[in-house]
Amino acid sequence: MERDVLHTPRLELSAPRDRDAASIHAACQDAELQRLTTVPSPYLPGDAEKFIALSDRWWDEGSEATWAIRLDDRLVGMIGLARLGGGAPEIGYWMAREARGQGVVGEAAEAVVDWAFAAERPAIARIEWRAVVGNVASARTARRLGFRYEGLLRQAASNSFGRADLWVAGLLRDDERSPQPWPLPLG
Repeated sequence: MERDVLHTPRLELSAPRDRDAASIHAACQDAELQRLTTVPSPYLPGDAEKFIALSDRWWDEGSEATWAIRLDDRLVGMIGLARLGGGAPEIGYWMAREARGQGVVGEAAEAVVDWAFAAERPAIARIEWRAVVGNVASARTARRLGFRYEGLLRQAASNSFGRADLWVAGLLRDDERSPQPWPLPLG
């Protein structure tokens, strides 16, 4: 699959490159990021190198599209769509601590949703979002993008910290992409 580069007014989204390994490793030292995502804990330099190699393979296979989020030529996060080959792909993202609270992940996620639902990808009819219960920042982003809250998946997440419940939401190709009410206390 072509490694598409996406642009927004502030961001470039492009496939992670070997030279990104140090930035990925540094961002993934954040304990909150490790707790709320599937990145390993501890996150070692070799983990970043393996992730970049996996990302290349996923692009080649067409199974996952993964982009580094770049703000002013700095890698500030990652975003991707997993399981592109069948069913509903799942959007996932993380932000480096210093880039949080600036609307960067929402801007990147909007570009990725637009990419997924573009006319040249008619097979993608739905995108799923999942997050560890309590990941309010991720939930706020999904809600702003128009994702509809669909429920709780008990003990569906597994990472270095064990099992956790997940919130799940979905967005259909034809859904209105405006903030949706969710039955969660997201503030």
